[in-house]
Amino acid sequence: MKTIYLAGGCLWSVQYFMKYIPGVIKTEAGRANGTTHSLDGPYDGYAECVKVTYDEKKLSVPDLMGYLFEIIDPYSVDHQGMDHGKKYRTGVYSEEEEPLKEARRFIAARPDADRIRVEVLPLTNYIPSAPEHQDHLEKHPEDYYLCSIPWSLLKKYKKD
Repeated sequence: MKTIYLAGGCLWSVQYFMKYIPGVIKTEAGRANGTTHSLDGPYDGYAECVKVTYDEKKLSVPDLMGYLFEIIDPYSVDHQGMDHGKKYRTGVYSEEEEPLKEARRFIAARPDADRIRVEVLPLTNYIPSAPEHQDHLEKHPEDYYLCSIPWSLLKKYKKD
């Protein structure tokens, strides 16, 4: 099993989308790379993200990047859908260097690489979200309108 942290705007929708990707074992909503260390906030500098634990025999970092790019605007800075601000930036974070190299190669291979604004950085801090924010859209599907990802995409990989 491997772990990577993916930021793509609203953590509720990113978690909902990622948890149904074949090969994803577990997801956890949280915040990455901020300057404070408290579950109670403030969340200075943090990006809303999802900790994704996956089976590396079934899923690669480039695969995960492809899925992430399905649901984000990779050219946008600090903005996804209706969400504005630094905490809604897009990013890929890891405690290991190899996944970051793979993410950078994925971006560099795209013809529009010079326009992409997805940060790829070592994970410096991670705070899991409070329990009420875990699997939020599973518990409250009526809140999907708050998220930047269309509902049809959110349900794309979910098997009912």
